[in-house]
Amino acid sequence: MEYRFSDRVSNLKPSAIREIFKYASDPEVVSLSAGNPSPDAFPAKEIAEISAEVLKNDPISVLQYSVSEGYTPLRNTLKEYMKNEHNTGSDSDDILITTGAQQIMDLCSKALINEGEVVICEAPSFIGSLNTFRSYNAKLVGVKVEPDGMSIDELENALKANPNAKLIYTIPNFQNPSGVTMSFEKRKKVYELAKKYGVLILEDNPYGDLRYSGEYVPNIKSLDTDGIVIYAGSFSKVISPGMRVAYCICPKPIFQKLVVCKQGNDVHTNIWSQYVCNEFITKYDFNAHLARLREIYTKKAEFCMNLLDKFCAPAITYHKIDGGLFIWCDLPDSIDMPTFCKKAVENKVCVVPGNAFLTDENEKCQSFRINFSTPTDEQLEKGIKILGEIANSWS
Repeated sequence: MEYRFSDRVSNLKPSAIREIFKYASDPEVVSLSAGNPSPDAFPAKEIAEISAEVLKNDPISVLQYSVSEGYTPLRNTLKEYMKNEHNTGSDSDDILITTGAQQIMDLCSKALINEGEVVICEAPSFIGSLNTFRSYNAKLVGVKVEPDGMSIDELENALKANPNAKLIYTIPNFQNPSGVTMSFEKRKKVYELAKKYGVLILEDNPYGDLRYSGEYVPNIKSLDTDGIVIYAGSFSKVISPGMRVAYCICPKPIFQKLVVCKQGNDVHTNIWSQYVCNEFITKYDFNAHLARLREIYTKKAEFCMNLLDKFCAPAITYHKIDGGLFIWCDLPDSIDMPTFCKKAVENKVCVVPGNAFLTDENEKCQSFRINFSTPTDEQLEKGIKILGEIANSWS
């Protein structure tokens, strides 16, 4: 039988990262490609305690259907937490609990983007979000990421050239994949441009709590007095990605449409997971847990950057980071990046080719992304040493 796929998916390709995972499953391969939290980062004991208690004393509350908007105590907790800790959210906003932050991208695309309309994205940007926008036949327009965030001049040029732009998608903190943090000055300018051109901002912030150094920078959503910012937060990097709990803070009219879309998607997010997240935030020391995560990742990030200095210079350069889970590495023009990544796989090391994160995957790219949170120190040293040997012996 000849299968006829919808126009939305006929040209979609599998995620480059997920394809690389097939190689990374080999126990002999050092995977520097994943974005998984460190195995030491999970509050497994606390999750077990919370789960045992509710399943013993009130199991139906987490096993029965629930409301699409999300577990009410968690929504209330997050409203208070985000307002008090980050000045994020107002009386004009509401909060939706979603099945991971990826679902926020999907629901926003479904609710807001018509076929052919433009989403302006950082270049590079997170492949999962790019593929979601592509699945709704959006036109992607990339804006160069500079050391302090997306280029403001390029952003305004893109807005002028694309009057049908609907969204500006940004990951302002420890951006995936570049590791760059957008300055506060640029955040204000991005907000001003969005307001000027009548475009919404989709602010994706899964890594904001994982700052190792430097000053805290307020969220773009904290500037939102005009109802133009949709904020995506997540527990994937600070509690557990497997639980699939994220949250979207957005203007109430958008919230109402996202709820309707979610009802046709998965009815509601896993209630047990939502319950665990709420109990963990309210009955355990959540800030102490975040401090422990920062300690873990600070050591791993510094160790990784020291290895890059030791084994990879001068052929491989990289961008120093103040937080997050990723380091963006650059190759000289004399080294073909796709061939380099293939050679790395042949030598049992997986990294992600940089072009996978571009709005145009055929565009020339000399960069690749590595992750340091998942591998052990021994694996990191082995993998980075191999990368350095390949690059520095290139001919």
